[in-house]
Amino acid sequence: MRSKGFTLVEILVVVVIIAIVISLAVLSIGTTGRDSQLDEESRRIEGLVGLLHERALLEGRDFGLRIEPTAYEFVVYEPRRDRWLAFDQEHEFRRRNLPKGVSFQLQLDSQIVVIKAIDRKLASNAVPPTPQLAIAASGEGTPFRLTLLREGTNARASVDGDALGKITRISSDHPEKQT
Repeated sequence: MRSKGFTLVEILVVVVIIAIVISLAVLSIGTTGRDSQLDEESRRIEGLVGLLHERALLEGRDFGLRIEPTAYEFVVYEPRRDRWLAFDQEHEFRRRNLPKGVSFQLQLDSQIVVIKAIDRKLASNAVPPTPQLAIAASGEGTPFRLTLLREGTNARASVDGDALGKITRISSDHPEKQT
């Protein structure tokens, strides 16, 4: 005669299923305060700006970063034409749009700068705006703080650069100190 009740294996299967559901719920809520999209994009910007500092020294060229509210692109100064041109010959330096719901805040000399979108419908012979961040052939650069913000939340990640080309990053799980 078989006794009524659950076997140990059945109980363990139910416990494992409940643990998986709870872990997925915790991950989707994001209780850690970390925003992986902000961290990934800030890591990318940190790496690319650092790489351009090295290239500026090696190649003796001036580079820049042109920032829009929800996009950014790298540019190179062309002295013969006396203008900044898109530096998109290499895939990693192409123009990039931020993920939906993410925008930039730029600080130069501890002052927040108003970032305007570039009108791409202008005539092709119109001079595009100069970049907000410059990286000189000497390796020196514009001191800055570029903050990525998530709309509707307090999530933020920052990339900081000093005049000597040192680039640092603050991830989204480390809230900035209020002064």
